[in-house]
Amino acid sequence: MRNKVNSLLKRGLKAVGDGMLLNIIQSELRHEISNPRFLGVETGKLGGFKLEWDSPGNRDIVLRRRFDSGEEVVVSALLQQEPIEDADDIAFPRGAVAKVCISKPSLSSVLQFDCRVLETGRGSSDFEIERAFYIRSLCGSSPNGGEFFSTLDPRLQDALKQYLTSKGIREGLTNYILCHLNKKEQEQYVNWLHKLESTVSHSLKP
Repeated sequence: MRNKVNSLLKRGLKAVGDGMLLNIIQSELRHEISNPRFLGVETGKLGGFKLEWDSPGNRDIVLRRRFDSGEEVVVSALLQQEPIEDADDIAFPRGAVAKVCISKPSLSSVLQFDCRVLETGRGSSDFEIERAFYIRSLCGSSPNGGEFFSTLDPRLQDALKQYLTSKGIREGLTNYILCHLNKKEQEQYVNWLHKLESTVSHSLKP
């Protein structure tokens, strides 16, 4: 969305007067509304997760899954800052970053995985673990690990990914995260255009 906003503002600043700026904004709005994105793409499935946080004004979402054993898996995710290069053959212009935290009812420690969610082709996606932390306690304890993940034995890296998959971090969820966050950004952009249109229109009233 940031690239779209910057492009629109550059076009508007080159225009002479509020009337031309309003025309540019309205043209952009018509384009976005008449060309809805992400139609026909795989929206994914929450599985055992529930969408716990999704404020319209914020960029992130939080998903939570509770097991009968009392174990909890919490996923917080938001879009990457920069769009994917050469994104012509994929459905979503941005990948996502996610933190996956796993807690056990009998332990104060938490396992945290920093992951990247990426589209592997239209209708499919995957995740990669970039860092793994052991947090002794959520009450001010510093995380251990993190940067060591890339140096772990590949078999252990694969085992940790399989562990997350067993907790529900699989393609259905990663598809959901990518689709929901990209749609969320698009809706925020259209809402911003409406507000900008209203502001400029008001300034043109006698």
